[in-house]
Amino acid sequence: MLTQFDAGSPEASDLVDRQSSRPDLGILCYPVISMGEHTHQGSRNNLLGANPTPELVELLSNELQVKKETPPCFIWHTWEDKAVKVENALMFAAALQKAGVPFDLHVYQQGRHGIGLNDKPPFPNPHPWARDLMFWLKAQGFVK
Repeated sequence: MLTQFDAGSPEASDLVDRQSSRPDLGILCYPVISMGEHTHQGSRNNLLGANPTPELVELLSNELQVKKETPPCFIWHTWEDKAVKVENALMFAAALQKAGVPFDLHVYQQGRHGIGLNDKPPFPNPHPWARDLMFWLKAQGFVK
């Protein structure tokens, strides 16, 4: 998980356990970040069940788990998204900012949840988020 990883254990007998599980970066598309007030209820129920403990809600509310070691993130959402509230992306970006973690945040006015690369008009093919992601990946040194 983007905010919940370990550094690995050099003494572990299993070679995999010696490695860090920290991802190099995060690419979040209309993400469900919070399990609190702004959650997507279906996702919350699927992940946590009908009656999660407050401790589990806090643990899996990723805006509360950001730390300075969280990897850089590209986040995009649409203002028109009716499935996942844009507050998820905004809260996560604010948490990254507070922790000093670099990020790119894009909130496009138009677009439904689940745009993908090839959306229907009036959007160009592909949607601008793909171009913006490529620009960010180049800036991070992942694409030449």
